[in-house]
Amino acid sequence: MILTDNKEKQRSLDLAEDSRESEWRFASLIGEMFNGSFRWDLVHPFPKQNLEDTKRGDLFLEKLEHCLKEHIDPDEVDRASEIPDSAIKALADIGCFGMKIPEEYGGLGFSQTNYNRAIALVASHCASTAVLLSAHQSIGVPQPLKLFGTEEQKRKYLPRLAKGEISAFALTELEVGSDPARMETIATPTDDGQYYLLNGEKLWCTNGPIADLLIVMAKTPPVTVHGREKTQITAFIVEATSPGFEVVHRCSFMGLHGISNGILRFNDVKVAKDNIIGKPGMGLKIALVTLNTGRLTLPAASTAVNKLCLKWSRLWGKSRHQWGLPIGEHQAIGDKLAEIAANTFATDSVTRLASAYVDAGCTDVRLEAAVAKYFCTEVAWDVIDTAVQIRGGRGYESSDSLRQRGELPFPLERTMRDMRINRIIEGTSEIMRLFIAREAMDKHFQRIMPLLNTRLPLGDRIKLGIKALGYYAIWYPKQWLILPIPARTRYLSKRNKRHLSFINKTTKKLSRRLFHAMVRYQQKLEKQQLILFRFVEIGTDLFAMSVCLSRAERLMADNPDDETPQALADYFCRKAEGRIKRAFTELGKPQGKIVGKISKSILEEEIKWLEEGIIGS
Repeated sequence: MILTDNKEKQRSLDLAEDSRESEWRFASLIGEMFNGSFRWDLVHPFPKQNLEDTKRGDLFLEKLEHCLKEHIDPDEVDRASEIPDSAIKALADIGCFGMKIPEEYGGLGFSQTNYNRAIALVASHCASTAVLLSAHQSIGVPQPLKLFGTEEQKRKYLPRLAKGEISAFALTELEVGSDPARMETIATPTDDGQYYLLNGEKLWCTNGPIADLLIVMAKTPPVTVHGREKTQITAFIVEATSPGFEVVHRCSFMGLHGISNGILRFNDVKVAKDNIIGKPGMGLKIALVTLNTGRLTLPAASTAVNKLCLKWSRLWGKSRHQWGLPIGEHQAIGDKLAEIAANTFATDSVTRLASAYVDAGCTDVRLEAAVAKYFCTEVAWDVIDTAVQIRGGRGYESSDSLRQRGELPFPLERTMRDMRINRIIEGTSEIMRLFIAREAMDKHFQRIMPLLNTRLPLGDRIKLGIKALGYYAIWYPKQWLILPIPARTRYLSKRNKRHLSFINKTTKKLSRRLFHAMVRYQQKLEKQQLILFRFVEIGTDLFAMSVCLSRAERLMADNPDDETPQALADYFCRKAEGRIKRAFTELGKPQGKIVGKISKSILEEEIKWLEEGIIGS
């Protein structure tokens, strides 16, 4: 049994390694940080959307705002658990389903920045509608088709999708979440080799029950490489009208009541081999590459929620009086308002930077996109929780109830339900931290892990060891050498310049401690998830600090008389420095053993006495 489990685990790890992007074509700000180099030049000066692209986005957002207000009542969508067909048609008429599709195929061909601006606007009005549009083109058929499809496939499908046919992405199964090696949906080639027969079920497929076209991931026959069998996962374009396709169940959730999400079944669904995107076996890689930019809609939507919370908290902080003063003027609430504002500034800055990186095309964004998703969704949950606390009982009360009794109907309760999923979809925060840790340590893995590979001949390992020793003999001493940041900053305050120096110094400390952990744990480091999580949290905060400082300087350069960006950056960096110092302290006191002991006791029902005195199903 243990042997079987080990083989299963190795198969999953091999599939994950084969599917990830193995090369770094461009520099990564976060990747460099984990390697001990603070590349201020990669974030400074803060990128600015060009005027022509900004104007194009502004014109569309005007139409979009009018369309949303005219056709979508978010409270009614929440009550009825449905986005009206008339609203979907209105969105299609102004091009919402083709925002990311190139103009030559009938789409709007938006930049990532304008696309995220549009998704943020939709999310600020109706989260379910934002998910409909995002699932359709961020991870649905258009994006992988644009990146990996043939010209024939693009001309066949993209115009249909741009006009409003809905697409979905089908990967997750009942027993398959972050471990695709366990996938049970099978695509079997027909005898003539021209078709595949799809069989299996997919779970939690957003847009699936109403989709016209789907990307379906399925196992195709394995191949043998160097004497080892390799699992093949392949991406297919599937028409929802195909015989054998069935919507088994529409799921309902805590929030996002208007989304169409369900279980899909494939019973001998016949799919032409020409409907394979990329090549057989490329499915998981296509999914991962697609998610690099697809994940960026979540930071955009989360930032929109933060902005809503800031607005509602501001209005309530001014209008609600207690003990002779507006509650916002009491320090206890004033601190919460400041925290919401600083966090909103941080998530907005991170989202803008990541979008600009995609548009520039000269930065490897796999880490930046993952960190943006992880950081912004985690921060947004803190922000909505803080906003509900400021609003008190009215924050917990539904907007319908507030409206019926004549109060301001801020929909905090609905917003909280709707946005909770952001820390789960497109990679849970836990999976994101593991993904970030793996990618951040890639340069070390490339040098160290082959030395531990017993399948390599001893002579090859000795040569690699000598090469690695030569590299680290130079690299490691550099991690103790703190050099000044070469790029000058003109507008940052003294306090914010000190934050910049903290980032520069702490980047070296992060890389040293990470290297020490790799040497100590070697191949067992993957099991030390709590330690890896602390490293990721430190790197994430360092990244967010640098982005905030760079944007603060950009805003000060544009308007030197407005010092609020300095204050927002300073407040965020003060809080982040505190979190970083605590995380380093926790690294020195690993809790893996006690966590393992308690969790094992729970699973073996030794602590079942703690569950006494309840009624539960």
